[in-house]
This record gives sequence, structure tokens and C-alpha cells, in this order.
Amino acid sequence: MRALVLLGTLLILLLTGTAPASAHAALRASDPEDGSVVKAPPTHITLTFTESVGLLEDSFRVYGPDNRRVHMEEPEHAAGSADTARAALPRDLDEGTYTVAWRVVSADSHPVSGAFTFSVGKPSPTPPAAPADHAEHPVTKSLYDTGRYLAYIAAALLIGTAAFAALCRPPDPGPLRAPLLFGWWTLLLTTAALLILRAPYERGTSPATALDLSAFPDTLNGRPGLALLSRMALLLTAALLVPVLGGRPSRIRVTAGAAFSVALALTWASAEHASAGIQVPVAMTSSVLHLLAMACWLGGLTALLLTLHRAKTPPPYATVARFSRLAFTSVTVLVVTGAYQSWRGLGSWSALTGTAYGRTLTVKLAATVFLLLAAALSRRWTALLAVPQEAEEREPALVGAAGPPPGPRTTHMTTAAPEALHRRALRRSVLAEVVVAVAVLLVTTVLTGTLPSRAEAEAAKAPEPQVAGLPGAQALTVPYDTGTPGGSGTVQLTMDPGRVGENGLQAVVFGPQGALTFVPEVRVTFTLPAKDVGPIDARLTDRGGYWATNDLTLPLEGAWTMKLTVRVSDIDQVTVERRVRITR
Repeated sequence: MRALVLLGTLLILLLTGTAPASAHAALRASDPEDGSVVKAPPTHITLTFTESVGLLEDSFRVYGPDNRRVHMEEPEHAAGSADTARAALPRDLDEGTYTVAWRVVSADSHPVSGAFTFSVGKPSPTPPAAPADHAEHPVTKSLYDTGRYLAYIAAALLIGTAAFAALCRPPDPGPLRAPLLFGWWTLLLTTAALLILRAPYERGTSPATALDLSAFPDTLNGRPGLALLSRMALLLTAALLVPVLGGRPSRIRVTAGAAFSVALALTWASAEHASAGIQVPVAMTSSVLHLLAMACWLGGLTALLLTLHRAKTPPPYATVARFSRLAFTSVTVLVVTGAYQSWRGLGSWSALTGTAYGRTLTVKLAATVFLLLAAALSRRWTALLAVPQEAEEREPALVGAAGPPPGPRTTHMTTAAPEALHRRALRRSVLAEVVVAVAVLLVTTVLTGTLPSRAEAEAAKAPEPQVAGLPGAQALTVPYDTGTPGGSGTVQLTMDPGRVGENGLQAVVFGPQGALTFVPEVRVTFTLPAKDVGPIDARLTDRGGYWATNDLTLPLEGAWTMKLTVRVSDIDQVTVERRVRITR
């Protein structure tokens, strides 16, 4: 009970302290390009992503110069390109600036959103702002992420306990019934909850909309929804087959259990990192093996811990030794598949420290090292546990040659005391393994919710926004980072005409995931050090989602220093400087 309470406390602490997940698909290119000015109205909006994406009914929303939504046809994938989404536009678009707000679902089940602008003929004095209702709903996201974490824990407990019972053959399997039932019920209920929450999670709405039955067809047509539905079907099928297989030979039961475990692992691999990107078949195989090895190790550790503490018949050395071999095999598989998946996600050594994915992976590797140290300690106590038993097996033969056997008290002092000591030490080392293993598992779930470094690098190759057709206009993308969670992103600034005299200045703020965001204040000042002019405050005002002014006057040409201040809360703000060339 102490072990279970400790594990539950650790789980709650880690769940409540986990950083929010990031979506995995990133926008690679758009047509029209962000910030461009086209002569004739485009017939389609086309977005290309770094991986395949799923589409929603309102994946594209376009707002015209008058801030009214433009009627569009339902979005669809381009022919033969699951990573390209497009939607037809009306042919009679008016002159001015249009804002496109988009939201899609990554191949690995995470929604991602953003916004950009383009202009027909010439830019509007005040471009329309996309509304903020495409942001993730915090309650829905928290519930969904918690369900994902619990599903991982339940799968590890279910598969690992079954593997321990079948392969390690403890003499008293009674304590294993509770973790098997707990793992099955928890996985079934969390899967059902994830399926219900899937629609509001994808759409970024509150949990109250989960009961909207009209959204279920779209959920079940998507890859994540089908994976969750398949997982529920597998769990219910397993519950029906267990009584039927109860009297069959052990080989048949083990084969059926292995097939069920592989199929269950596929429901994760088909809807996460492995299903998108490079080398998908190899990545899917690696992901399944990685999940099964993790489950056999972590779930087996929990089963061994319960057996050591609660079994009426203490597990003999043979049972512990079998699990030691199973754990060694699992670790070997984890190292090989983990190395491949790390290479696939990182793409370069520099990404290990320069990206969020790399830093999270570093934490996982460090925790794994501690786990391996605890496992080595457990193997040492397992080896020592065999010594008293081997001595006890040799002692009758030696005694028979020398004379009458010693009394029971002497045998107890030479074998029972060391064995009890070693079992106690083994229980402690296994408990340490379980605690660290749970931490590794939870870091892994965070890693599955972080943008892979390779995809981040591909997205960074996209061209910077430019204002085509207006050579005098200037467009800048300025990154900012306050050093606080969620306090980073970019600001897109457009200055028109970017010359001496009166100018218009617009600033659109995007959050850490590229989605349009709203901040309490954006301030821009200009200074001309060579002439000792300034600072001139642009006096930007909030125009309902973006910041702008139409009367910024810069009196002289030269290299001006622009200071951009972004305030994300009452106390958190950052100032970034950029050089801006102003000509006549």
C-alpha cells in the first residue's frame, strides 16, 4: 500500500507540473504567401505542412477588408498530397487585405492553428483581425492530456503484468489480478473519455461541446478517432476471449496475449510521431517495439514489486531471474528503438540543446540513466539472492558425506537470514526502479506532445513574409521571448511606405505555436542615433486583435533603431531592437 500511495502521489505531481504540449505539424508554405499583394483575386487558398494533416469543417476561415467572413467551400486535400490543404475562394473578392485563420489536425493527433494575411490590389489601411476562438481551450486540453498520460500508464500496467505472469511464472499469481483489472478498466475508461473529448480538442472548444453528436462522424473519420475506436474494440474483445482461453495450453494463451499487445501498441503508433515524417514503416515498427518493451519493463516492475510484498508464497529465485532476463531484453530493445526515434526526431546534434524537443529528450535520457543504475542494483541483489539457495542445495550432499545433518537452527542462520536481507534489499531497489520508470514514462508522454526538431527545422526553411508589389514597404518578423511559459512568439510588423514622412504601421502578434495571440500591450519607438533624433513613439493602438497606427512620422532618412516592446502580462515584458532603413 505504501508503494501504491507513493506511485499515485508521484503521478499527480508530474501530471500537474507537466508543460503544455506543442502541436507537431508546422506550416511550410502558403499560396498566396503571407503578406503578399496579388494583382488578381486568387481562386484557392493552399497550405502546405511539414506532415500530413486532417481537416475540419472550418479549417479555413477568411475575413475580408470589412472584417466580415468570406463564404468558402469545404476544405480538401490536394490530389495525392495529404500534407497539402486547399479551399476554393469566391471569384469576386474586393480590393484590400484578407486575413486567413486556419486550424488542422496533425497526423500525430494534435491540432495546430495559425493565421496570415494577403492583399488583393493593395493593402487595406487596417487589415482585418482573425478572432481568437481558434486557440486551444485550456480545460479541454488539460483533460485530454491527462487522459493520454493515464492511458500510457494503464497500458504499461496491463501489458507488463500479463507478460510477468506468463513469462516469469510466479508461484502465487493472486496479487497480479488487481493490477490487471485496474489496467484494463483504466485504459477502457480513458479511451472512451478521449474519444468523447476528441471533437472539442480538435476544434478548440469547451468540454461542454463534447455532447454535440453532430461532431462524432468527423471524429470517427479521422485517424486519431479510428485509433481510439480500435483500442476500445480490442479491450472489449480481450475481455470476451479471456474466459475462453482460460483452459487452453499456455503456448496458445501467450500467443494470443502477444497478438493483443502488438495490436494495442499499433493504436498508439498509428496516431502519433511514427505515422508522419520520414521512414514511416520503420518508424511504426520501432514505435510498437518501444512501447511493448516499455510496458514489459515498467508493468513487470510493478508486478514484481506487488509479488514481493503481497504474495503468500515468496517468489523463488527462478521467478526473479526470469524477470531479470526479460528486463534486460526490454532495455536492449528500448535503447535500440530509442536511439532510432531520437535520430528521427532530432535531425542534428545541435537540436539536442537548441530545441524544446531536444531538451525534453535530454531530460528523458538523464532519467533513463538513473533507471539503468537502479536496474543494475536490482540485478546485483537478484544474484545475491541465488547464493543462499545454491548453498542450501549443496549442503545436504556435503553433510551426507561427513556425518549427520546439522540441526534446523544452524540451517536457518546460514541461509534464511541472508535470504531475508537480500529480499528486503531487492524490494527497495525494485521500488526505486518503479518510481524512476514512472517519471521516464511521463517525460515520454510530454515528448510525444512536443514539436520534433526535424519538423521545426523544415518549418524554419519557409521564406520570410514579404510585401510583394510594394518595393517601398517593409515587412519584419521579430521574435520575442520573456523567459516565462507561453511568453514567446513573433511579431509581424508592416510599415507602409517605409519612407521619410508619414507612415502606417501594423503589428500582429503570434504565440509560441504560430497561432494568432492577444497581448496587453505592444509599443514601438524609433530613434535615429546619427542625428540624435528620438525616441519617437509610434503610439500603436489595439484594433481588436492587432496593433496599428496611421500617423507615424519619421522626418529624416537613415538607419533608425526600432525598439519593440511586447508585454504579455502585468509584470512580464521584453524589448527587442531592430535596425530599419528609411529612405526618401
